[in-house]
Amino acid sequence: MTIKYRSTDDNGQQWQELEHAWKTMQKLHPEANFLQSPAWAKMNSLIGHKTIIDCADFRKGKKSTKTQKLTWCLMIVKNAKRGRYLEVPGGPLVDWTDSAAVETIFAQLRAVAKQEGCVFIRLRPQLRRGAEQESLLAAQGASPAPMHLHAEHTVILDLTKSSDELLAAMRRQTRYEVRRAAKLGLKVDWASSEEIFCEFHRAQAATAARQHFVPPDLKTLLAERQAFGDNARIYVARTAEGEPIAYGLILIDGAEAEYFEAASTDLHHKLPGSYALLWQVIQDLQTAKVARFNLWGIAPSGQKNHRYAGVTTFKTGFGGEIVEFVPAQDIVIKRSRYLINLLIETIRKKKRHLG
Repeated sequence: MTIKYRSTDDNGQQWQELEHAWKTMQKLHPEANFLQSPAWAKMNSLIGHKTIIDCADFRKGKKSTKTQKLTWCLMIVKNAKRGRYLEVPGGPLVDWTDSAAVETIFAQLRAVAKQEGCVFIRLRPQLRRGAEQESLLAAQGASPAPMHLHAEHTVILDLTKSSDELLAAMRRQTRYEVRRAAKLGLKVDWASSEEIFCEFHRAQAATAARQHFVPPDLKTLLAERQAFGDNARIYVARTAEGEPIAYGLILIDGAEAEYFEAASTDLHHKLPGSYALLWQVIQDLQTAKVARFNLWGIAPSGQKNHRYAGVTTFKTGFGGEIVEFVPAQDIVIKRSRYLINLLIETIRKKKRHLG
C-alpha cells in the first residue's frame, strides 16, 4: 500500500485512508505528534501552503506485526522571499535502523523538492539529540540549519503519573502558585468556538506588543480550529469575577498534547492565572487519557539572553523531562540560492536572540 496525498486533491476516501494509516503510525511510532498529522496538513492547506503526505507500507506479510514497517512523511511547500523550500516538521517517521527505508524516504524528499522547485529541504525529526542521530542525518546529506524548527528544546510531562506525583515533582514555588490560585478562587474553562479564538487573537496581539514577538494571524488560528476541531482548545483563566488573566491554545493529537500558544492580560503580573490554567489542562488531559504534555519551547541550557529564557523558568517549574531534539537540518537543492538564505537567517537568528 502506498498513499500519496496532495492538498490539491479532493478525495474523501483517500483522506479516510490517511486518517486510518495515521492511527497505525502513532502506534508504531509513539514519538509522533501533531506535526506530522493529517490535521496539521489540513491546517497548512487552509492557509495556502501545498501539502504532500507519502505513506508507504513495507510489510513483508499483511498478517505480520513484527515485520510491519510503515513510513510516513508530511511535506509542506513554503514560499519565502529568500527562496521556496520544503518543510518536514517532526518527521519523517521511519525505522531509523532500516537503512533501505531511510534511503527510500530521503530519495523521495529530494524528488519532491526538485519537482516543486525548492531551494532546500528543512526537517526536524522526532529524534532525541545525540551524535548517532546527527550522524544518521549527515549520511543523508543534511547539515544543521541556521534557524530552529518547532520546539527543539522543550519540557514534556508524563501524564501517566498521578496528580500527587506531578505536584510533588514541581518546583516549590510552582506548587505554591497552583495552590494559591485555588485559594483565590481563580476559574479555568475552555472552548473551541470561533468567538473564543477571536478573543484569544486580540489578547495575544496585546501580549505580543508588550513582549515584542510576532503572533500568528487570525487566519492561521481559525485554520487550526477548523483542522483540529475540539482538539484545538482555548483555555482561559479568570478571576472569581470573570476577568481574563491568561490564555492558552492547547492542541491534542493521539498520545500527546501541546501548550502551543499563550497570551495574558495585565492581571497576569498580580495573579497566578497561568499556573491555574496549566494545572487544569493537566487534569483534563489525564481524564482524557492523553499520555504526555509537551510544554512547547524553552531556551537551550545556559542561554540566559535567549528569547525564551523568561518562559523557561515557568515551564520547567512544572517538573517533567527536559528534552532536546536534533536541531533542524537542511538539505541543499540549489546551492547558490541557498547561500543567500543562509546569510539572511543567520543574521535574523542573532537579531531575535534565538541562539
